[in-house]
Parts: sequence; structure tokens; C-alpha cells
Amino acid sequence: MDADNKICGREPDSQFVELAVEVFAMLADATRIRIILALREGELPVNRLAELVHKSPAAVSQHLAKMRLGRLVTTRQEGTRVFYRLENEHARQLVSDAIFQAEHSLGGTPRHHHTESAEKH
Repeated sequence: MDADNKICGREPDSQFVELAVEVFAMLADATRIRIILALREGELPVNRLAELVHKSPAAVSQHLAKMRLGRLVTTRQEGTRVFYRLENEHARQLVSDAIFQAEHSLGGTPRHHHTESAEKH
């Protein structure tokens, strides 16, 4: 039974701890976080992603290449255009949770709460 816990990753000495570190390292970049946020609603080409994250297409392409290797994004080709989308929902959820935590831990009232209270009045 103890061996099962190590395999599923719930123990401190699990073999998956190092893989989790790699995922967090991949996400420890503001441009990659912005790319993930931009891809929440669906797939986009590099040029549109570059506009959304305010970086050059070349810089965004480099980030996307790393994200593909890390299996955070996948591609679909349509003619000469390549569209990127999130590989799975886990990265999106990690980013959403981190932003939620940041908003609520900084003190004060997060912006989305201002909108909610204005709608109630």
C-alpha cells in the first residue's frame, strides 16, 4: 500500500515531485502565463498571441516551443498557419488558481469583487 502512494505522487518522496518542479519551472515566466491566459478560450495563431501578450512573434514562438516540449500546448496546422491550444486544462487551472491566490493575498479587495458589489447595488 505504501508503494502505491509513492507511485501516485501523494508522498513527499514520490517520483513525481521532480516532474512537478519542472511544470512549475515552465510556468515561472510571465510571458508563458500570459500565453496560457490568452489560450483559455481556444486556439490562436502565433501573431495573435504576440499581440495579446505584447511580445514579438519570434519571442512568442520560442516560448511556445518550450511549452510544446513541456506538453502545455499542442498545435494544429491549417495551410501555412499554425494554431496553438492548451494541451489540457491542468496548466490553465494552475494559472487561474495562482492568480486567484495572488489577488486575495495582496490585501484589499480584488478588482472582480468591486464589479460584483457594484452589480448588487
